[in-house]
Amino acid sequence: MEERRMPPVTEVGMASLALIVAGGIYLAAHLPRSVPLTPAIVLLALSALLLAANLVSLTRVDDFAWARFFQVGRWALLAYAITAGLIEYAFLRNGLAGGPLLVVTLSLVVYALHVPMLIAFTVARYAEPEPS
Repeated sequence: MEERRMPPVTEVGMASLALIVAGGIYLAAHLPRSVPLTPAIVLLALSALLLAANLVSLTRVDDFAWARFFQVGRWALLAYAITAGLIEYAFLRNGLAGGPLLVVTLSLVVYALHVPMLIAFTVARYAEPEPS
């Protein structure tokens, strides 16, 4: 099997997830006191930008196994949506509200989208593309 040239989806995805984790650690370090949100918002925005760039770069790949990507991706998305929901519930249960809750929620959305995309990409990059 010939190795196809792929964009750095995994590397960009890991950088995006590192930014989300850094933002989460920053928020957690300040709770339950008042949290200055600017650094967490900047990290979230950069992570979301990397997610968007990853999706765009992936759509430009020729002869990609999109059927396999979506087959794997939808199940991974279900699993990560459940875990993100459980994490969100823990924050709600502990009384997080306002701006910090919004930043955490959006961070969990990026997490719940990017990890399944990475899983699906990892499988689909080695699958045979569908005939045109």
